[in-house]
Amino acid sequence: MDDIPRVSEVLYVGLCHKIGTPTEVTVRRDVKDMDEMIMKPRQIYNGEIRMLSGSYREGFRFGSSDRDYMYWHCHHKLINDISQARLYDRTKHDIILMEDSDTPPGFVKLQILTWPRNNCTASSAVPVSDRVYMSSFLQQQETIGIFNGLKSHQRVTSHGPCANTYVGSTEYDHVFCISGTHWPELTLPWIERCFRYTWPPKPVLEEILKNGYHCVPVGSKIVSSGNLLEWRLSFSQAEQKLVSTMNHTQFLVYGLLKIFLKEIVNHGVEEPLLCSYFLKTTLFWMIREGSLEWRPNNLLNCFWKCFKYIIHCVYRGVFQNFFIPQNNMFINKVVGAARTALLEQLYDYFNVGVSCLLLSPTLRSILEPALNSLTLVIPSAEGYNKPVVDLDASAWKEILTTSVYVGKLSHLFIILSTVDNLSRLSLSPYQALTLQYSTAEVLVHMAFMMVNSTSYNTHKNVYNLDRIVCNMLKLTSRIGPVSHSLYLALYYYRTGRYNETLRVTYLTKQRLSEPYILQIYGYVDSQRYSEAVGSLSLSRKMKTAWVDNVMLRNAIQYIDELILEQEVGKQSDQNVLYIPPFVLTDMLLVLSHYRVGNRSQYLQSLTDLHTLLLYDDGRYVPLHCRDLSWQILGICQHVVGDLHGA
Repeated sequence: MDDIPRVSEVLYVGLCHKIGTPTEVTVRRDVKDMDEMIMKPRQIYNGEIRMLSGSYREGFRFGSSDRDYMYWHCHHKLINDISQARLYDRTKHDIILMEDSDTPPGFVKLQILTWPRNNCTASSAVPVSDRVYMSSFLQQQETIGIFNGLKSHQRVTSHGPCANTYVGSTEYDHVFCISGTHWPELTLPWIERCFRYTWPPKPVLEEILKNGYHCVPVGSKIVSSGNLLEWRLSFSQAEQKLVSTMNHTQFLVYGLLKIFLKEIVNHGVEEPLLCSYFLKTTLFWMIREGSLEWRPNNLLNCFWKCFKYIIHCVYRGVFQNFFIPQNNMFINKVVGAARTALLEQLYDYFNVGVSCLLLSPTLRSILEPALNSLTLVIPSAEGYNKPVVDLDASAWKEILTTSVYVGKLSHLFIILSTVDNLSRLSLSPYQALTLQYSTAEVLVHMAFMMVNSTSYNTHKNVYNLDRIVCNMLKLTSRIGPVSHSLYLALYYYRTGRYNETLRVTYLTKQRLSEPYILQIYGYVDSQRYSEAVGSLSLSRKMKTAWVDNVMLRNAIQYIDELILEQEVGKQSDQNVLYIPPFVLTDMLLVLSHYRVGNRSQYLQSLTDLHTLLLYDDGRYVPLHCRDLSWQILGICQHVVGDLHGA
């Protein structure tokens, strides 16, 4: 690879395809930022905060990426000096004193000063002499026990401080932690270095210091009787902010290192010594050093400098934590014969040079065209962008991963108030779009929960509730995606207004049949889409052309015909039924025509539904929705009297 700048630009564009363009990564972060902003006040009210962290939160969307979640109680108050206890009310807060005098750098013990209100926390309390400490080991076992009790989570195991679980094929890491805002003394040199090197920028650093840090339940690798009481300092929120300050070349180098580690260094290794956290730390140190030019045509040189840093650390047997350099993260991990073997492996790659990247199938597919054609040039690498339709499809998939559902009507009112407050802020286009979609979701959940939770004691109450619910669902139809109109049709059917159900359903079906519709999971006629909505705002695009599965919460009753399916879902610990809009439109047409006695119409709609399920290739009925869709066909056949077909 003699022509490093040209090959670097080719690799930059290839990684934009694989990892994401600057805009795509920004969209992912903006959507998750808004999701957190919407849910945080409700979580604070409920006393427990849940935060998405790890590479998924940073903006990566590798197929193998897991979801990392951190949980902490708001009433826990972590202090590192006994004098700070006076800042908190002992009748409302659990005060925990962090001790680091007899622990390795980066690890602490947590002394309980006031007895915990939470049973989960209290179960981890261990008396030591005349004090009581929180046991990291018992806390982790408690977390594992919680997820073992959930049917929806399979293969629950311990993974570092986390409970590792699977929901279907998706891997999750859940960790209970203690949040602190009084920064430990060991981190003060890091804060001083940040001011001295002006990285991260001062506003970002101030936000990092405001958000604080966490203690997660895992002890050091140093074998001692006390490490079952040790908790590791975690700076996950700070790391997330640092990654967000990276330019796109830096972010792609981070992704390149991840691919290099997964497909080359750790390929076929059962218990790898190097993990992706070391890669992130390497990027932080390299950016802090300030000697590299992070631009597309220098991408390979940046990667190589990072790779040499990793080799140097393995050679020394020392890998310094970015926030607490005294913490050698290789201690009792990358040691002995295993370290020697790893060093030899890395030296082999070093002797090959950057051509070692060709050992990765992913990177080889990107690099080979450039190596086979010396004239291949990828212009404008820095400004590389995907077509608008691809970006819209990517943004739509991202927005569909958000969820504003909570089990209590009072909590939904808190979220609705939060949405109102957020709408007054200056938001990015994708934050505003996420807020718009979330508003539609909140209105749907509130409408049906109000119907289910309100007793009809007078005709006036019935009328007033019906008017409110109809207005909420009509507003949902106006601000949500095309498929959200079907919630109004469901409500009309539930309340016996079958002609209104037919009117709304036929109108929705007509809109769903337009050639420019952006189908579930990105199916779209690109040319028709660009012609019809390409010049519209994001808000108009969603209302005009975007389609989602209809999401029915099993805790909420919608129509009688689906109660049995919802009960079965509850027994399987599933919270939601996902119904393709094309299936639900035909279902509502069958049922409504049957209720008003239109025999030929309901038979035709029944045939349409059967034909859809027989011949669909996954475009209209995704694979994970097919079983339920066939069940719906059976329900329709049963209702109209076709017992043999059912």
